[in-house]
Amino acid sequence: MGASIEDRTDRARAFQRPDVTEWEVAGIDQSRLVSRGNTVRLWRRRATAMLRYAGAFACIAALSIWLSVRVTPLQSVSGVGQRVQVGAAAPDLHWSGPGELDLFGEVIATKPQFDGPIRPRLKLAQITLNAQTEAATQPGGQQNIETDLSRALTSGWTRYLLWQTLIAAGFAALMAVAVAGVRRSSRAWMIKILAATVVGVCALNAAGVYLLAASTPRALRQVRSIEDLVGKSPPATAATGGPTMPGIEAVIIGDSTAAGDGNPLVDHPSTLDRACRRSKDAYAVRLGEVNGWNTWNAACSSATIREGLLGTQKAGASEAPPQLSAVVRSPKASVVMVSVGANDVHWSALAAVCAAADACGDRASTAYFHQQIAAFAYDYYTLLGNLAALPQHPTVLINEYYNPFGDDVGCLAGQGITADKAKVLESRLSDLNAVLREGAQTFGFIDVQQHFDGHRLCSDESFVQGPDADAPLHPTAAGELAIALADQQALAQAARSTNTPSTPVP
Repeated sequence: MGASIEDRTDRARAFQRPDVTEWEVAGIDQSRLVSRGNTVRLWRRRATAMLRYAGAFACIAALSIWLSVRVTPLQSVSGVGQRVQVGAAAPDLHWSGPGELDLFGEVIATKPQFDGPIRPRLKLAQITLNAQTEAATQPGGQQNIETDLSRALTSGWTRYLLWQTLIAAGFAALMAVAVAGVRRSSRAWMIKILAATVVGVCALNAAGVYLLAASTPRALRQVRSIEDLVGKSPPATAATGGPTMPGIEAVIIGDSTAAGDGNPLVDHPSTLDRACRRSKDAYAVRLGEVNGWNTWNAACSSATIREGLLGTQKAGASEAPPQLSAVVRSPKASVVMVSVGANDVHWSALAAVCAAADACGDRASTAYFHQQIAAFAYDYYTLLGNLAALPQHPTVLINEYYNPFGDDVGCLAGQGITADKAKVLESRLSDLNAVLREGAQTFGFIDVQQHFDGHRLCSDESFVQGPDADAPLHPTAAGELAIALADQQALAQAARSTNTPSTPVP
């Protein structure tokens, strides 16, 4: 029922009183409404503040963890005969994927897949075959080698994560203090923010590494050799047929630089000599003459590691056997010289494209070159492993490539080579030589740098064949002699360092 006449009369009278509010007329307690409104506004402010703090914490945590992965030093571990540095690759947004292996300065993806956004990065630092051989001869040697490497990698990963967590906490603390300082927070509030941020970052890092990437130690324990990280090597050619050649004292393997392409052919050339363009002026011949060696120059023009040194090579109408077989078939050879890599990275093709283009430092060709370098690094490692495993333990020389371009490249203007383009090509040769050098040092081989200073293209007495020659950019007879001299000096220096009689320097 509606209000009575008396009630309506009282309310009408109340409205006529200035000290009576509409809320009182309606019978509503205004103080309670105000209290409830204040509570709602208070919770809204708290929720907004919490969201701001959560956002700031997320930014600090992500940046701290990312920075810690970038700056935490790799941890060195040693398996028998192998020294590897263990760290983490830069985090990404994928929940699983391969790790990274730094092989002679080139980063390639690992064969094992790892869970979590933080995955291992492994850098091959040293390989000592003598230590491996000694360990393998002990009882249970091979099993001990495999167990030792997997245990070392797992230990290195754990040690790295501990350092990474501490460094992430340090970055988080610095950023939290900076934020609190900007907000002019009190000391007590600053301590609370600092403690909460450090604890939160450590917890988040632990969740990302120890929960999402919990399978990483298990995956590393399955790594028994470097081959497990990069996959199976190309088949070795040690058993390639052919009689042994006990009279051979030095073997030269490689590409057209070692073959002497563009210079007069060897005397009485065979069909394969012609196809491989082997020259009597090749540095192999010069070294054999000055040392009285019986040399075998197995090098072939256009050879790569896969198709030439480790595998057969199609050379014209002929098929050249794997050059490594020449080394295997020469059990008395005390010296092996290697010149390889330019064909593997398609340097000649890149040079031709560079000459034809307006500029050759573009991102596309640079990315392609780096991709080729990474693939070459893996094949190069395989070749060096085969050479290191030779039972006669020869002295191995790795020849770097000479720089064919001098300060003056005016004679190449007709071919489209400018000074800027020459610098790009020089930088790519430098990258290739860096891989050659690091691989040689890792395996304990001799790295030989080649310098044609004063005798580069466009000079009066160039050691490099010009653009109109049969083999442009290849060494002339004088250039081959310069390579022989550099190799001879390297051999003499190595002999002096080991206190053994040295061979005469030409």
